[in-house]
Amino acid sequence: MPAPDAISCDKLAKLIGTPRAPVILDVRRAALRTDDPRALPGARLLTEADLPGAHALLPELRGQSVVVVCVAGHARSQGLAAALRAEGIAAEYLEGGQEAWVAADLPTIDTTRLGSSDAAGRSLWVTRSRPKIDRIACPWLIRRFIDPRAVFLFVAPPEVPAVAQVMGATAFDIEDTVYSHRGDLCTFDTLIAEFGLRLPALDRLATIVRGADTARPELAPECAGLLAASLGLSRMYSDDQAQLDAGLLLYDAFFRWARDATDETHDWPKGGKTK
Repeated sequence: MPAPDAISCDKLAKLIGTPRAPVILDVRRAALRTDDPRALPGARLLTEADLPGAHALLPELRGQSVVVVCVAGHARSQGLAAALRAEGIAAEYLEGGQEAWVAADLPTIDTTRLGSSDAAGRSLWVTRSRPKIDRIACPWLIRRFIDPRAVFLFVAPPEVPAVAQVMGATAFDIEDTVYSHRGDLCTFDTLIAEFGLRLPALDRLATIVRGADTARPELAPECAGLLAASLGLSRMYSDDQAQLDAGLLLYDAFFRWARDATDETHDWPKGGKTK
């Protein structure tokens, strides 16, 4: 049983990928990250300068729950979690740390795939304007599993490469970039593969995205539903950022279905009686 100020790997794993996920702070030493570049999905990598109380982080952490991760769940994570609690932040440390998470074969991301960040430490991404499916699915994946603070720019298609260069952003879902379609696979598939995410629910969702985005509704019964909802959203919102915000909720729902509810059915009670 975890200590009162600790969270177990199983409990944290159920929160990751959902809007209820805590802020995850990775405080492993830089040398250890070099030896093992895997990190918990969505983890923010702190430097040595961030550790003494992490006072610079306090404004953005207030009102949020925080989990601190070190190698084995000892001094570094427990110390920072305690310092944050002393400042009124709801902070826990991961019981057993990174070692326990990896030993349980829980999902990680390859941090070497992270691009450059802005002055606030947020990853910056750019793609074509007027997103429909893949260009909403990919930001959802990035926000939920790679960088919860990621910023997305939507610009005219011909300007994507130039904006990426000028703004120092990572281009995605355009031709001749790393994060794009590969054969029959979508950019969503590519991101999952490049970042090393292994999660059955994401694989199931990727099939639905692929079928909806490439006119192959036969890949899964849910493809047609995702296509209809995505096209509906594109007509409800003229602002791409507003559409992204709405689309995140759509993919939250599809992910939870893919993770927890694929065996559940629904029918009208026969004879007017509730089952």
